[in-house]
Amino acid sequence: MAHSVFLGLGSNLGDREEHIRKAIALIGEKIGLVIRQSSLIETEPWGFNSENRFLNGVILVETSLTPRQLLKATQKIERQLGRRKKSTDSRCLTPVFYSDRSIDIDILLYDDLTIDEPDLKIPHPLMQQRDFVMIPLKEIQ
Repeated sequence: MAHSVFLGLGSNLGDREEHIRKAIALIGEKIGLVIRQSSLIETEPWGFNSENRFLNGVILVETSLTPRQLLKATQKIERQLGRRKKSTDSRCLTPVFYSDRSIDIDILLYDDLTIDEPDLKIPHPLMQQRDFVMIPLKEIQ
């Protein structure tokens, strides 16, 4: 069965557009058919200070992966594209430490599913606070 998944993409290191392009290609290979892609917008870092601005966008993907399989697949793609550590997230009880990154892939929505597990929260709990997610999401939703 095909599931509709919205993924948020961001990059603020190196060739940002190329990192996002490669991430979308790998998502198409390993996760499912990319149905729609938003425009990319340039934004200031959120949650930390950096001189490096982000490029952000959202894609709609049709996948047969479960939410847990999707999480593992997106994390593998991040590592493949040079991401070495995942930020500590405010959805956990520990403090948040965001940092510059070549690629960030966030699961925003998965069908109409709600999941509240320590390492997997759907819908993404911070997306409503982030214009760099909501603007591109509304463009393709």
